[in-house]
Amino acid sequence: MDNDPALLPERLRTMPSRLLAQAGGYAQRTSADALAAFGLRHHHYALLAALTEFGPASQSALSDRTGIYRSDLVGALNELAERGLVARSPDPDDRRRNVVNISTAGRQQLRRLDTALRRAQEQLLAPLSGPDRQRLLDLLGRVLAGRAH
Repeated sequence: MDNDPALLPERLRTMPSRLLAQAGGYAQRTSADALAAFGLRHHHYALLAALTEFGPASQSALSDRTGIYRSDLVGALNELAERGLVARSPDPDDRRRNVVNISTAGRQQLRRLDTALRRAQEQLLAPLSGPDRQRLLDLLGRVLAGRAH
């Protein structure tokens, strides 16, 4: 929202859920723009990151690890496979399933994406000092951890 915050009622200016939603929207757009420069989206990045961190996985395991709905996951994997960033192969334990693995090109692309996203995070948090950034991360982590209880 580009409106002057001073023009908003105080109830809105100080409502945590509204502030978090606005900051979250800005954060999503900033990251999405960084990924779009490579013709990719958040789902693609999440899949490449999960495959790098956890190794080859079934589509079901990838869905569980990334939170991507299975119906969306198949399309995202198809797009990554078309670009040579991942490969599917039959699961040796269950030939009805595929195992997805990240390719060398996928690992290289992930490094480029990490760099672009680091820059996007820097842009997002530019108004904050280093200690303030860490405090924000700690506080947001606590808010999210609290929702599990």
